[in-house]
Amino acid sequence: MDQGFDDTNGRGCNFSYATALSHDERTAYVSNWGKKSVSVVDTQSAELIKTLRVGTHPSALALNPTNDELYVANTDSDSISVIDTTEKRVVRSFSVSPYPGAPVGTSPNALAVSPDGHQLYVANAGNNDVAVVELGEEGGGPDRVEGLIPTAWYPTGVAVSPDGDGLLVVNAKGLGAGPNPGGPVPIEDPESPPGQYIGSMIEGTLSTIPVPGEERLIDYTERVAENNSFDKGLEKAAAVLKNIKHVIYVINENRTYDQVLGDLPRGNGDPSLTLFGPDVAPNHHNLAEQFTTLDNLYAAGEVSNDGWEWSTAASANTFNQKSWPTNYGGRGFLYTGEGYSLAAAPGRVPENSYIWDALSRKGISFRNYGFWATDTPPVDVWNEPNLEAHTDKQFPGYNLAIRDQFRYREWLSEFRGFEERGNMPAVQFVKFPNDHTCGTDPACPTPQAMVADSDWATGKLVDKVSHSQFWKSTAIFQIEDDAQDGPDHVDAHRTIGHVISPYTQVGEVDSTFYSSVSMLRTMEMIMGLSPLTQFDAAANPMLNSFTTEPDFTPYEAVKPKQSLNEPNPKNGPMAKQSSKMDFSVEDQAPWQALNRAIWKSVYGGDSTMPAPEHNLPIEEEEEE
Repeated sequence: MDQGFDDTNGRGCNFSYATALSHDERTAYVSNWGKKSVSVVDTQSAELIKTLRVGTHPSALALNPTNDELYVANTDSDSISVIDTTEKRVVRSFSVSPYPGAPVGTSPNALAVSPDGHQLYVANAGNNDVAVVELGEEGGGPDRVEGLIPTAWYPTGVAVSPDGDGLLVVNAKGLGAGPNPGGPVPIEDPESPPGQYIGSMIEGTLSTIPVPGEERLIDYTERVAENNSFDKGLEKAAAVLKNIKHVIYVINENRTYDQVLGDLPRGNGDPSLTLFGPDVAPNHHNLAEQFTTLDNLYAAGEVSNDGWEWSTAASANTFNQKSWPTNYGGRGFLYTGEGYSLAAAPGRVPENSYIWDALSRKGISFRNYGFWATDTPPVDVWNEPNLEAHTDKQFPGYNLAIRDQFRYREWLSEFRGFEERGNMPAVQFVKFPNDHTCGTDPACPTPQAMVADSDWATGKLVDKVSHSQFWKSTAIFQIEDDAQDGPDHVDAHRTIGHVISPYTQVGEVDSTFYSSVSMLRTMEMIMGLSPLTQFDAAANPMLNSFTTEPDFTPYEAVKPKQSLNEPNPKNGPMAKQSSKMDFSVEDQAPWQALNRAIWKSVYGGDSTMPAPEHNLPIEEEEEE
């Protein structure tokens, strides 16, 4: 059967996912995870009979045991398609979205049918629940979602007991990572067991759930709504945001809060974990103190692969979530984020899933500097013609051999043109990736030099904008795409970020719980965009960082005392291991070893890096 390969990297693949047989076993149905189709195959001849159009990114299949209906989970349409296996056609579909008008995000990805054929159970990975669906009469419907059963994190499997009274639910992420007391395994010891890091710590769980009665299901449904903030509603833009007409979105690579800002005299930091203090990252320190200190901001993704999806689409879909552990574990497959595969695009219309697509639909101008771009100018943009049309082709993508100073100068050349013309795009996307570092690879500058390079570029960008005619109407948002599981005394997802504008120049600490999606949601509110997914619809917008009394004082960038050219010594700590790491693509180097190399480059070869924490604070309920 044609697998639909469009190119050598597999970016156009069908990615066949599940197979189901008709009752007579003469026909097989194959869901094509990367497409919007189900293939119908004759099992006797192994020939493709026809291709059925269903919803976006179909995954799980389930055959009704009492009739000829086949159910298809359309993971990025938040819907179920129903196929009549006798007529081999789609006869109807229905939504499993949690509320009317909900954007995408439910992620149905596992199905089970009750023995009597009357109920369909749908595991919704995005909402952490199982939907209980009362199926309509064969061939007609209507089908009705009766309620939702709460589960643990990211349910990816569901089965019904033979008597129909119980459910077994597999939760891929279980109860999360929790603390990491063991820390990374010494890279020098090849006999050590696999290291504990964010990609290997999370353990799945199995839940045994009695099928609830009517009253219990009502209670369960209310609990799911509360857990997911479904009742929060869509936020209205605060009046202060209406003063902002321009947004610059800067994304860096892979630092925790404590690694950079743990030594700030205010905020929830641990100075013993700080690697890049004021001598290395003076601008991050000054921005945090002059504007707002965000000490409760978290990267939504675990790695760059899903971190970039969360940072630009407010979701990482099941294709991305289920495939990156294989890639990061060194077991093959491909890096799916940043446009490498449209199967990773989470929207109902995958070709229009990202914030720049929403901008384009509303006719809002934007310019791209490095997002989804190839490494060396003139760049191309992966699988996203809409973004490519608005891209500066001379601005490099991820390439650690190119300094962020070069990237800044290229951005500056266009910004000067904006100043001369008196207008600039409403939104700019800027990538300064060099704080990722190359560890202690002798072919690279030291980690301190590379972080200083990125800090200096970020500081100069803020300086230039704040001294321009656009300052009074501009907000600059900076964040890391992920935190690389580095040391942090609160959680290894906690990261550095800033909201920089005259309306955030308050010099205070904002400890509101924010994430990558909160930042994206705030930008959407400024630009008048609807939420991209259920996640940004429910996220806390960063309104507590803003004031109605602006301070138009410009920012003065500070050049790091740290040399930007300091080379790694040939015999530095873990130099041999770092030299063998792959830095050609984000996160292909082993995190445990890279984090240890960075730590030892700062604190010496005999030092021991503290274990990262995964211990998000839980808000306690107030006593009545």
